Formats: sequence, structure tokens, C-alpha cells
Amino acid sequence: MSSRSIRSALVSVFAKDGLEPIIRQLHQLGITLYSTGGTQTFIEGLGIPVIPVEDLTDYPSILDGRVKTLHPKIFGGILARRESAHLDQLKEYAIPEIDLVIVDLYPFEETVQKTTDHSSIIEKIDIGGISLIRAAAKNYADVVIIPCREEYGTLQRLLDVKRGVTDLEDRKYFATKAFRISAGYDTAIAQYFSQIIDEESFSAQAGPEKPLRYGENPHQRGTFYGPLEQVVQQLHGKELSYNNLVDVDAGLTLISEFRHAEPTFVVIKHTNACGVATRSDLLSAWHDALAGDPVSAFGGILAANREIDARTAKAIDEIFYEVLLAPGFSAEALEILQAKKNRILLVFPEYYQPKEQFRSLLNGILVQDYDDRQEKQEDLQTVTKTEPTAVEIQDLLFANTCVKHLKSNTIVLVRNQQLLGMGCGQTSRVDALQQAIIKAKAFGFDLEGAVMASDAFFPFPDCVEIADQSGIRAVIQPGGSIKDKDSISYCDAHQMAMVFTGNRHFKH
Repeated sequence: MSSRSIRSALVSVFAKDGLEPIIRQLHQLGITLYSTGGTQTFIEGLGIPVIPVEDLTDYPSILDGRVKTLHPKIFGGILARRESAHLDQLKEYAIPEIDLVIVDLYPFEETVQKTTDHSSIIEKIDIGGISLIRAAAKNYADVVIIPCREEYGTLQRLLDVKRGVTDLEDRKYFATKAFRISAGYDTAIAQYFSQIIDEESFSAQAGPEKPLRYGENPHQRGTFYGPLEQVVQQLHGKELSYNNLVDVDAGLTLISEFRHAEPTFVVIKHTNACGVATRSDLLSAWHDALAGDPVSAFGGILAANREIDARTAKAIDEIFYEVLLAPGFSAEALEILQAKKNRILLVFPEYYQPKEQFRSLLNGILVQDYDDRQEKQEDLQTVTKTEPTAVEIQDLLFANTCVKHLKSNTIVLVRNQQLLGMGCGQTSRVDALQQAIIKAKAFGFDLEGAVMASDAFFPFPDCVEIADQSGIRAVIQPGGSIKDKDSISYCDAHQMAMVFTGNRHFKH
């Protein structure tokens, strides 16, 4: 059942402020209270009955209070699913069900800010509390977890309105808060230890970390953490650098978008795609990807969605590049490419699509879902009188895939599944378009009949006007501007096709 009645609660908090009305409400509702240490003393001081945790566990608080709640009779009551098999085990071992857990963790971050005494800081690393939070949150299907005093008010309102009954959405809400509290708490501890540990005293091979020659620049230290070999395997070349790894990630995520496409090559420079082409054979794909920007390709990262054959290897061998990524290499291709000792050759056993992305900033970490949305023809909404042709739709989807992997603000110009020009990392969309046009013309491309993709909507019609004057006949963009009609009207007046995807692809 979704609804659960709270019949028992374990309360173990550091800060007692704001706790009294909660305790009184729980008592009025006839909810059995369990507690320990200072919280137990606080509840008893209110004249409200409370069962000491020690009465359940038959163990006193030991090791200067380091171990109080860490016992099967506590965690069994929290983690047990409310189904016959688990409930029978609780009865067998005389373990009571615990329906509500209220925790407020030791103030680790506040302690770090107030003192540099390492012993005092260590004692403020909460063990029992964080374990209670994780256990109760894991079993949110049956248990309510209040992970911090900031949620006391939410619990109080819930008790007022529902009189000790919660539904699944209530418990899921608190579980989400709990895991965020747990993650933040552990991050704060990790940051503290990262400041005090002497990383250079550890062996370069210790654990899943790989010290790099340096970071983004020679004066910066760099380290890679994680099982890299599960994603790419190095066949040849010098050790991967920090910048190599950043670009390899960009190349691999982009080429993975073309896993089901015809032979495709991409060229990456400073994480941005400067050349992309899909053709009927890999050699043609390479030549046309390189043609997109042969200047930027120098020293870049190359990636293909097919095994590298000897003919393509000979053509690639004519330029200088840092890394070549592919799902495989023929024996002849390897012999050709391994002639230069520093050239890095990588194979990827499967296409790569992370579930989450992380970024460190402001003394913390940002986490977001990976942008795995790839629009298809059925997702496109034609908003102009002129319909895009079948060939234009193919190019629009190709351009939309490319634009997703370039830094915002960005514009991509494509014809015949070839990147002709791109503008990226610009402070205005007009600047991005003008950069794309200049680059395309610099490498001899005629933009007549090309298509344009934008990572976000057009707030004004200026971009479609500039595109039209350059010969571009179809546009793909998210839509959603209050002035969409201005861009649509211009396209209608000049026989241009425009489609909306409904999805923005910012990349900052």
C-alpha cells in the first residue's frame, strides 16, 4: 500500500532547536519514541516517555559515544520491508518496526570553519547518523526519513494535516532530501581530507587514480580518477595528457551519436567539433570531415565509427594529430599508423554515453543528467509554409546532432551531411552565425542550399535574415521565443523552411 501509519520513531539529533513541537506532536499521536544520548535526555526533560536504544540492543553507548545505534535491532527495524518474510524475521529476533527516523548530523562543516584541531574535526564525522539516514532513505517505501532540522517544519505540517499517515510521494520527497544531505556531507569530508593529505606520498599506481604529466597547463598538477580502460584501450603512443583526455571525451561522446549511421568521421579541437562528415565509405568521410576545417585539424583528436582500414590510415597519416579513436584497426592500418611513436591510438569496446555529468565549482560539485536526447524526424514540427525536403531533413538532423556538442552560443551549417562551418562559444547568436559563415567561406564552401542549426531559440529574426542572404534554405531550432513569429514570418516571405524541436541543447 502507498499509505503508511507512523507508529514508532527513532530520534537521534545533534541540534535540539525546533525539536520540541515535533516530539509533542508525536506523543499526542501515540507514536512510540526511541532515542539515545543527549536526545533521550532532552525528550525526558519534556516529560514525555522515551525508550532508550540501549533497552533494545542490550548494549550501552560505547567508545565515547562513537557506537550507539549501530546494531541489527535498530537497522533491522528500519530496513525491513513491510512484507511477511521480513516481518517474520523481525518477530523472530524481537526487533520492533521503526517507521520514522529523525536525524540531525554532527556539524562537520561548522567545526572545520571554527577550528583547525584535527582531533576535534574527526570527532564531528557522523557515523551512526549518516547510516540511519541512508538506511531509512533506502527503505522509503515504508519508512519516513527526516535528515536535518531544516525539514522539521515540513514534518510538523505533515503531522498536522495527515495525523501520522504518509503516502509514497511524502516518503519519496524526504528520501530525496536525505540522499542529497548524505552526498553533501560526504563531499565536505572528502574536501577536508583533500586539503590535508599529501597526495605525492602515494604510489602513482595506488588505487583507481592516474597521475598525469600535468594539468591543463604545465604549472598545474593533474590526476585522472576512474577505470579508464573500461571505456577506451590504448594500443599505441605516448601517455595521455589532461587535455588529451578532455578532448577524447568530447570525441567519443560525439562519435557515439553516429553509432547507427553510415561511415562517419569527426575532428575535435579543444572539445569542439571542427569537422564532421557521414559518407558511404570511411575514406570519403575522412576527406570531407577534414575539409570542414583542415587548419584546426592540425594537432586535433580524430574519431571514427568504423574500423580503420589501410586506405584510410594512409590518408590520415598525411597530417599531424594527437589521438585517433576507432572501434578497431586492421592489421595493415596499425602497421601504418604505429610508424610514428608518439601518436596515440585508442579503441573503444562499445559506444559511450555517460548517465551523469559532474563539474566542480564554488567549492562544490554540480551534477546533471547527460544530454542524451537525439531528435528524430517525428520530433520535428514544421512551422513555416515551406516544408523541408527529405534531403534537408536529413541534413537538419545531422546539424542538430553537431550543434549539441559545441559550446554555446553556437550555430552549425551543414550540407549533404558535412559540417561546412560552425561558430561556437560566442556571446551572441549573431556572432556565432557570422563566425560559421566566415569559416565556411574561408575553406571554399558555397552555402547555397545549406541548412542551419542553433542550440537555442532565436530571440530576433536577424539570424534567419543573415542565413537567407548567405543561401541557407532550411533552419532547425528549439523554438520557444516570444518572438518566434518574427523569424517564421521572415522565412515564409523568403521561401525558407524552419522546424522546431522543442528541445534546447545548451553546452556551457
